[in-house]
Amino acid sequence: MRLERLSGDEALARTPAFVELYRSAFAEPPWNEYPAEADAFAKRLETDVRRPGFSAVLASDEGRPAGFGTAWPTQPPFPANRAYGRVRAELGDQVDTRLVGALEVDELAVSPHARGQGLAGRLLDLLCADAPRAWLLTSPQAADAIRLYERLGWHRLTAPQAAIVVFTR
Repeated sequence: MRLERLSGDEALARTPAFVELYRSAFAEPPWNEYPAEADAFAKRLETDVRRPGFSAVLASDEGRPAGFGTAWPTQPPFPANRAYGRVRAELGDQVDTRLVGALEVDELAVSPHARGQGLAGRLLDLLCADAPRAWLLTSPQAADAIRLYERLGWHRLTAPQAAIVVFTR
């Protein structure tokens, strides 16, 4: 398995691989995303690569895309778009002290063919290697992801009944 750390421009040049991985990783439950959502991800990636401190990690197995992660430091003020409003609704003012300035892991995806090999942990380790603090979120229905983050030592900030699950490291 080969892991590459990519700058924004390098990630943008590899958009087809990211989209292919996004489609395969999020097509199954609990995500059940349609192809249009992968197209929307491609558009978001065009914007995200320009965020200050953006970085990405892309994994390939014998030339075949296997997984990726994207991240950037959360800039002040804490955003309100995308899922940020839901995070603030669960954590209140904690977002300003615990999440702003920390590395935000925005996407983490592993292709079904590459699961069960520790790749998600390796992607997170490389993506967060230089970050003293990091955070990510997932769906409460993503039981496998929640178990993975807990096993990797991430700390859950949200209550078990929360509408969104936030982890820090």
